[in-house]
Amino acid sequence: MESPAQGTTINRFSFGTLLITLGIIYGDIGTSPLYVMDAIIKQGKGVEGGVLNFDPLLVLGGISCIFWTLTIQTTIKYIVLTLRADNNGEGGIFSLYALVRRYRKWLYIPAIIGGCTLLADGFITPPISVTSALEGLQMINPSITTDQIVPMVIVIITIIFAFQRWGTTLVGKTFGPLMFVWFAMLGVLGVIGLIQYPEIIKAVNPYYAYKLLAEYPQGFWLLGAVFLCTTGAEALYSDLGHCGRINIRTSWIFVKTTLLLNYFGQGAFLLAHNGQAAPEKMFYSLMPHWFLPYGITVATIAAIVASQALISGSFTLISEAMRLNFWPKVGIKYPTAHRGQLYVPSINNILWVGCVCVVLYFKESGRMEAAYGLAITLTMLMTTILLTAWLLSRKINPMIVISLTLIFLSVEITFLVANLSKFKDGGFITLILASGLLFVMYIWHKARQIQKRYIHYNDIHKYLPMIEELHADTEIPKHAGNLVYLTNSNYPNLIEAKIINSILKKKPKRADVYWLLHVNTSDEPHTVEYKVHHLIPGKVIRVDFNLGFRVEQRINMYFRKVIDELVKQHEVSITSRYKSLEKYHIAGDFQFVVFDRFMSYENDLPFIEDFTLDMYFQLKKLSTPTTRAFGLDNSVVSVETVPLIISQPKNIKIKRLN
Repeated sequence: MESPAQGTTINRFSFGTLLITLGIIYGDIGTSPLYVMDAIIKQGKGVEGGVLNFDPLLVLGGISCIFWTLTIQTTIKYIVLTLRADNNGEGGIFSLYALVRRYRKWLYIPAIIGGCTLLADGFITPPISVTSALEGLQMINPSITTDQIVPMVIVIITIIFAFQRWGTTLVGKTFGPLMFVWFAMLGVLGVIGLIQYPEIIKAVNPYYAYKLLAEYPQGFWLLGAVFLCTTGAEALYSDLGHCGRINIRTSWIFVKTTLLLNYFGQGAFLLAHNGQAAPEKMFYSLMPHWFLPYGITVATIAAIVASQALISGSFTLISEAMRLNFWPKVGIKYPTAHRGQLYVPSINNILWVGCVCVVLYFKESGRMEAAYGLAITLTMLMTTILLTAWLLSRKINPMIVISLTLIFLSVEITFLVANLSKFKDGGFITLILASGLLFVMYIWHKARQIQKRYIHYNDIHKYLPMIEELHADTEIPKHAGNLVYLTNSNYPNLIEAKIINSILKKKPKRADVYWLLHVNTSDEPHTVEYKVHHLIPGKVIRVDFNLGFRVEQRINMYFRKVIDELVKQHEVSITSRYKSLEKYHIAGDFQFVVFDRFMSYENDLPFIEDFTLDMYFQLKKLSTPTTRAFGLDNSVVSVETVPLIISQPKNIKIKRLN
């Protein structure tokens, strides 16, 4: 059986796929030159009275920190190591978690923390990228005010989110060539700057990074600004399934080269113009005045792609979180035939509202810079923890793994401490957003664990004789030709008590064939498999679906495919048993029975578990119904409500009076 979500991929290597890769994943890290040097100079107090006035160590040390951050953090950790941890071609923190969750139960904690902080980062990436690009207009016309730029930013962000419904392949094909122009422009502008002060090349020496952190006043806290150069690194891994490892690694050579050229070019310009009037935006200062309109246009397009990288990554994260039972079920659409291409309307709308609010609150990119980076630092730390577990599971020398882990943790913890200074300047916003998302994920995951602990299962073989007698009892009106139940039992010999009650103890349900369907979410992303268990041949049949965590669970479609195969193999007959229809070989009807749980008033639980379940059922009201989540046709589904009785009060005393 083939997954409809699989289709074709762009996990092949060609100039065309390299262009698509540029258009999908490099927007965030590729637009960092728009604001990183501004943040370093501003935080390092390199401007006094509108004039550049700084110790050369500020620029040399800042550029040195950028160079080694992109080398250690982005290139070695993500491009070289983390991209190796692909889950059948897919990447991202939840794909990594799926690879290692069997080894340690507690690994779900770094997984959901990392996922939530990455999602929270998606609320600020589009605003800061687009705002930084459009602020270049003030260099063309100084009379343009911030209040005039804000509506333009909101319009562009709105168009970006409206564009998502057509999928990232269209985005990649449209913007790939334009992003190539953007990176080429970065490199050319960098060379122009380098010519003005070639000595900037010595910043490659890590000695200058050390001196900045150790000797420059408040130099350590400048790492919060330096970190902005690598905030898009996590997106490279999240979009692995969209582009493929070979395309990302090959295109990174070009991307990193142009980024470094531009950073060094900006540093050279600053050193060459120390003591002169400070430009409004360091990035645009490299451009001739006549080129500014063209440069701003290309920068704005690049900012749009920066937004896309986080948005598409957010869709993938939520889809994986749903399959791994970290997030309530929400509607997902697949706009193209390409594997990994999806669109989540509810998340798209939430992100859009959040981004608009961020723009209205901060207004200027300079204020956004102060709030940016804190959440994504936590994501990188959590990825390091999961990556360590994966490396150990691959039987790599523990000493090598521990050494790499200590290097990455020391770098990321240092960045985290430096970024904590941003909390009061707006960093609290992304942490509040991440905390809200974390609350939802934790509640959804923990509540399901509590329910599993108390669900009562029966040995189905004890009830098979009763079901067979019910099947033959013509005094009971037939409920359906084929009666289908969804079971959570992982074992074919066990069945939930609620299903037995529904068939035998409530209004008895006679049917020609009883079907039990079970869906297991596998650790591999695109698995679509099934097994059949004939509990009573031709009368009671169990089908176990094994679906990857990125496969849309369209159970109705898969079930019909299984039935077709079973009928062809003469393992079951679905022809109507009514004599008037049987002679014409008309298929019998199918009726799905779905259970909707509600919290019983009879429960006596510890406060924490009671609160967790209460929140779970509140969230469930906002989620997509089970019928839609599994792709079931409402016309053939009946919903039965059953109380969730987990723990009844004990020692109840009641006195009889007669």
